[in-house]
Amino acid sequence: MDFSKFLDANFDAKEWVNAAFRAQKDAPEQKDAHAATLVMKLQLFIQEVNHSLEETSQQAVQNLPRVLREVEAVRQEATFLKDQMQLVKADIKKVEEDTSQSMKMLLDIDAIKSRMKAASDALQEADNWTTLMADVDEVFQSKNTQVIADKLMAMQHSLNMLAHCGDYEERCQHLETLKNRLEAMLSPQLVSAFNTHSLEATQSYVKIFLDIDRLPQLYNYYHKCHKTSLLQQWQHLQGENLDKPLTEWLPNFYDTLLSTWHKEIKWCEQVFPEAVRVVSELLTQTLTGLQPSLPACMDTALQDNTLPNLLELRQIANRFTKNLESAIQVSVGSPSGRHFEDLVNAIHAPYVPYLLQYGRLEKEYLLQELSCTQMERRDLIDCAQLLSDSVGKLFKNAHEAVERCMGLTDGCGIVGLLDALKALFQNYCQKFHSALDTLHVVGGLDSTAPSQAELGEDWSKFQHALKIIQTCGELLLQSEEFELQLIGSILNTATNHVAEAFSPSRITNLNLTPLSGNPFKEYNYLVVEDPVQHAAFVDLVVKLKQDEVSLMKEVTDNMQKVNEHAHKFTFSIVFHQLEAQLMQISNMEVWTAEGGMLAAELPEYSLSPLEYITKIGQYLMTLPQQLEPFTSQEHPSLEKALETGKLPFPPETGSATPDHLADYWLGAIARGTMHTYVEAILKITELTPNATRQLATDINYLCNVLDALGIHASESLRNIETLLKLPLSQYGETRGTMPDRFVHIIGSIRSAHET
Repeated sequence: MDFSKFLDANFDAKEWVNAAFRAQKDAPEQKDAHAATLVMKLQLFIQEVNHSLEETSQQAVQNLPRVLREVEAVRQEATFLKDQMQLVKADIKKVEEDTSQSMKMLLDIDAIKSRMKAASDALQEADNWTTLMADVDEVFQSKNTQVIADKLMAMQHSLNMLAHCGDYEERCQHLETLKNRLEAMLSPQLVSAFNTHSLEATQSYVKIFLDIDRLPQLYNYYHKCHKTSLLQQWQHLQGENLDKPLTEWLPNFYDTLLSTWHKEIKWCEQVFPEAVRVVSELLTQTLTGLQPSLPACMDTALQDNTLPNLLELRQIANRFTKNLESAIQVSVGSPSGRHFEDLVNAIHAPYVPYLLQYGRLEKEYLLQELSCTQMERRDLIDCAQLLSDSVGKLFKNAHEAVERCMGLTDGCGIVGLLDALKALFQNYCQKFHSALDTLHVVGGLDSTAPSQAELGEDWSKFQHALKIIQTCGELLLQSEEFELQLIGSILNTATNHVAEAFSPSRITNLNLTPLSGNPFKEYNYLVVEDPVQHAAFVDLVVKLKQDEVSLMKEVTDNMQKVNEHAHKFTFSIVFHQLEAQLMQISNMEVWTAEGGMLAAELPEYSLSPLEYITKIGQYLMTLPQQLEPFTSQEHPSLEKALETGKLPFPPETGSATPDHLADYWLGAIARGTMHTYVEAILKITELTPNATRQLATDINYLCNVLDALGIHASESLRNIETLLKLPLSQYGETRGTMPDRFVHIIGSIRSAHET
């Protein structure tokens, strides 16, 4: 039995008993026996605990006197210790009072001793300076550079002790003169050692210059020697390739610089304490000291075909930068430090003026490419094909512009790229509009004169116009895909420059700091050269990351307008013949003729619709067949254009939208027909009674045709039909149920022949 649970502060007797019975798996009739066993065990345990308590109590009672005696002894010792500490404290206080004056005197004596020692040292160093100065000329005459260096180092040490002398500055100038003298003495040997890469000699010279605290001057000699050689190689390359483009021979010079790094870093690491900085400064000084300068050579090379040539030069420089970074990483790991920043700036500096103008250069180049794209023809078939072909060329140019931006500016020129792309798409849309306007004029769609061709005779124009609408859909689809790719390119490339801008604490602070300190990866010319554009660049990237901006909204809006223009143009092709036919109705002689068939008193059911309306009806009945491509074939681009396009004569507000685009087009043409028919009827000057019945018959025929097409006749058309059938005497009863305009006009044209 586990008795440990009885020690629990929250012991529950009921829970313990229940647990004991749950653990027992005997039959129910054995519960009593199990309970008796538990009671017996508990009683035995209680007896054992009582016995243990009794023994412990007896031991405690027996030991209590001894404990009391030990506590009293400890108390007495503590009291004695307290008294002794009081005596010690009093003794210390007395000693401090008795010796304070003596200690002060000792401190004063020690200060005097220190000052005397300093004065003695100064006198000794002054004497040493005098001694050194006395034989310095003899040492220089010996031409033993190591001895001279030791002498100058000793003089430097003496001079440090004479900083408070009145002629300290004069002595410093004299020592610098001696150092210059030693440096001039060593200069020919230095140049020879550097040119021949003499390891032992150079190491000795490094020690000498380190001793006299002139190591930077030694680095200058090294830079001058090798920079002169590199500049001569530059001039030689430039002179040999006067007739060749810069892109052909510039890589050779970059290769020379790269090989110089590999060769010199191995040698310098054996002689210079700061070999990496020394060699990087050599390359920096070489790049900034070219004669003629690289920018001057670039100005000549970029006079023609600026952007492609600039991109090629930039790619050459980028390859050199990556190769140099790899070489540096082999030597020092990740490059960091001011000397590497200066080197990176020197590599990129010739290109920065052009990079700052990237937006303008890209815009000019894209517009020039667009000007070579033919989009306008007077023939509809040719023009539709040109417009279709132009979409591929447009987005090919756009994608190439993105690649140029990333290659030239490493993504920093995104703001200029967006402006150039907007100008490209805007001018493209203008050319598209112009092509449609030309087709509109050439096709005579502005004229209302009757066509010589039969109504509906040539449907091929409509099919070619549909191809233009499909081209608009392709524009919209490709613009959506292009925007997604553009955003992806921006975010992937810009991460090197604005990674910290993505954290909430950096969104409001555009003064970004580099993450890794590697200037080769984090170079951003905008930070120093154009902070305003840099702020706009970072702001754009942050908004893209937070999905707060659309790059192509303005472009998409312009393409939507082109799409609407194409819809109107295509609609005009279909509707023009109808409109021309309907506009002639008001001038037909049949409405005023007194003789002929209309003069007979025929019953209304015996009247047949006139030829003009039957032709219109037949034309409308052929529309579903011509509109069949809208639903029978899968054209994602055509569907995209038709979904977003708008047609004249839209459905009334609140009416149901057709399920199929073909029905939408059919409805628009039918509504345009009814509207034009109504306006033509209202322009009729007079109607004879029989002409009135004939016109009502024509209207009824048109309504039947529309019903057959599943289109409800307009209320205006039905009102006119009603007014034509209604006697003039009952027109007063229509007040309030029909437009007054219709009642007045129809009444006036009928009243000339009816009473």
